[in-house]
Amino acid sequence: MSKYKLGDFVRFVDEKMEGFVTRIIDDQMIGVTGEDDFEIPVLASKVTTVHGYVGAGSKKDELTEEQQAPAGEFNAKGVYIGVVNDPKANSVVHFYLVNDTSFQLLASLTTEKLNTFKGEFSGIAAPNTATKIYSAQLADLQLWPKLIFHIVYHTKQNQEPPAPLVINEKFKAKDFSGAKKIVPVLKQQGWLIRLDEPELVIDAEKLKESFFQSPEEKVVVDKPGGEVDLHIEKLRNDYQFLNSGEILKVQLDTFHKALDAAIVHQQSEIVFIHGAGNGTLRHEIHKLLGKHQKIQTFMDARKEKFGYGATKVLLK
Repeated sequence: MSKYKLGDFVRFVDEKMEGFVTRIIDDQMIGVTGEDDFEIPVLASKVTTVHGYVGAGSKKDELTEEQQAPAGEFNAKGVYIGVVNDPKANSVVHFYLVNDTSFQLLASLTTEKLNTFKGEFSGIAAPNTATKIYSAQLADLQLWPKLIFHIVYHTKQNQEPPAPLVINEKFKAKDFSGAKKIVPVLKQQGWLIRLDEPELVIDAEKLKESFFQSPEEKVVVDKPGGEVDLHIEKLRNDYQFLNSGEILKVQLDTFHKALDAAIVHQQSEIVFIHGAGNGTLRHEIHKLLGKHQKIQTFMDARKEKFGYGATKVLLK
């Protein structure tokens, strides 16, 4: 096994050349890219590591005492994989386990290709840290192995840990076709994959099946209007007796049903009137729309009519 990793900075033993490892060819050969962006195959024995170079986002591995989250501010959600380009060797991408929670994460990454398994990383990801766990050539994406993540939550604080995450992910080109985002904690541009929240996927075909069920089973999906008012007083007569959490649930349930129906009826757009208020409902709706596969885009709707109290959604 080669002792070098993608992104390592190396110097040629016999020549005045240096560059970054951009390909692991086999146990003996590696590819090194210099300032001219030309990749040179070379025997691993013919280069040596240049000590002192630290790649962007890299930090010296160290175990620290768990930081206690302030009372009432314990964050149980926010586990991501951030994929960012190496700043010096742009053809190489690094995978970071981003822990934006207040838990310590006990994490393991195993790769699988042609039924051959290889442990790539194991360790502790402290709260609010980004830990590099894997590197790959972006151009070889179709050859990447399946990535198998095992993540266990741990804290000394009085918090119930969520169920462990076990995720098998085979990345495809479409996963990297979207615009880059700022990766939490790492504060760099990259692609972001959330691990602790399932993707919001609406299967329009399954919804359409309701039209072909027997009469006693048939569920009619009414076509929603062009505007759906989510103000609680429009949805429930007993809203005075609901707490804020119950109100938000009723509003989001109505949002989901109206969006599903718009997809089934192949509407091109729909407007959700959520009001300005404290912004909680607007934030939740935008978060759900942002990762919905059937959404083309969304924006504030007709500010002259609604101010910032409505969102217009364009469907694919």
